[in-house]
Amino acid sequence: MKPLPQIHKCSFCGKEIAPGTGMNFVRRDGRVLRFCSGKCRKSTLDMRRDPRKFKWTEAWKLRQR
Repeated sequence: MKPLPQIHKCSFCGKEIAPGTGMNFVRRDGRVLRFCSGKCRKSTLDMRRDPRKFKWTEAWKLRQR
């Protein structure tokens, strides 16, 4: 019996990442960050943006409720 592939959420925008796609980044402390696109990776790591300030993220949508 094969295990089912896991569906992860993007660490920045909250979008589901299909199996076999996306990027993983492991920080020095061991925490794994998963990104669906280069846009999300750059926003988090390079620009240190807050996902609550961007309308295309799940964090912004949850904050607006």
